[in-house]
Amino acid sequence: MASKNAQGTPGWLGAVNDRTAMTLLLDHGVLTRNRIGELSGLSKPTAAQIVSRLEEAGLIYEATQISGGRGPNAAAYSVHTDRAIGVAVDITATAINATVADVSGAEHPVVTLSVPRSGGERSALGDIRSAIDAACAVAGFEPSAVRSVLIGVQGAVDPRTDELSFAESLPGWPRRGLRAHLEEHLGLTVGIDNDANLAAIAERTRGAGVDSPGFALLWMGNGLGVSIDQNGALLRGAAGGAGEIGYLPVPVTAAAIDPAANDLQDLMGGPAVSRLLRTHGVQGRTLGDRLDRLVTATSAVRSAVFAELAPRIAHGALPVLAVLDPGTIVLGGPIGTAGGSQLAELVRTHIRRSSRWSPDVVATTVGAHPVLRGAHDALVADVRTSLLDDITALSA
Repeated sequence: MASKNAQGTPGWLGAVNDRTAMTLLLDHGVLTRNRIGELSGLSKPTAAQIVSRLEEAGLIYEATQISGGRGPNAAAYSVHTDRAIGVAVDITATAINATVADVSGAEHPVVTLSVPRSGGERSALGDIRSAIDAACAVAGFEPSAVRSVLIGVQGAVDPRTDELSFAESLPGWPRRGLRAHLEEHLGLTVGIDNDANLAAIAERTRGAGVDSPGFALLWMGNGLGVSIDQNGALLRGAAGGAGEIGYLPVPVTAAAIDPAANDLQDLMGGPAVSRLLRTHGVQGRTLGDRLDRLVTATSAVRSAVFAELAPRIAHGALPVLAVLDPGTIVLGGPIGTAGGSQLAELVRTHIRRSSRWSPDVVATTVGAHPVLRGAHDALVADVRTSLLDDITALSA
């Protein structure tokens, strides 16, 4: 028997119209029936029928009354944002950050949870459940509305084997079958991605990569990595490990900078930058503490630090330039953020003077929590699709 929603049937047409109206409400916010008709090209009676169906299904509600001059006010409608939500999670070595992503794309508070000191007290399921509950509580949503979660980790997950690798800061987390394990026990759609990749999504949607044909985000924190954006698509590699440049050997040309450095992580990763900061009198308990103090240090100290740091970063960028030749390199992560435009300009100058490449080098403009922001922006699209799928199911 043919489905009543086969293409061209009334059921199929109704589902298409309903999805169109819902998409308009998601994109434009509060709309009247007449405005939905104008934007969609549908007749006023058809738009009214659509609104009635969506309201009866609990997907939209009358948000306000809009005066149209003469005659009665027109009812205006908005989408119920609590019908489908996602939770973005950023797992670091010292904290779990989380925030809700709803269909409106609105920003919700970020909640930060401390991780247990002992790895024996942790589990992937416990970490993510705690993050979901805390993010929903602070944003005023019910955890039962969560349909998906997207997790940023300092590592990579092989999409072929569901195996976690390059991750030293996740004690108690299984290395095999991680995504399947979480989906089975949470009953949610689970995505896991490298932190640099999620930060690159944020750079594309709200940072230095907006309107760019492509860029390389050089992520510099305690760890080191690069994410490649090509016209909005990320290059993740067959095993999910593309961009782990910290494991590359130090080139001969950089040996004079730090003779003890064996790989790029030794040359420009967190421990190396911490030592450099201490050399210039910038103290602190952690790399983050030192970078915070660098931001407020005198211009002389900042200039001295950046003068030594820039050639290290330039050497780290050269393999990326040689293989992919991106037009723009974005300096991100805690180190790129602290360095800002001053460090970016020095890196750009050093690359152009010491190599054949001449990319634009800029500092990240995303701001706080770039990994979380990228996961949030990716989830907004996912939960919107989920809500639109509800409309199709109503007509099935």
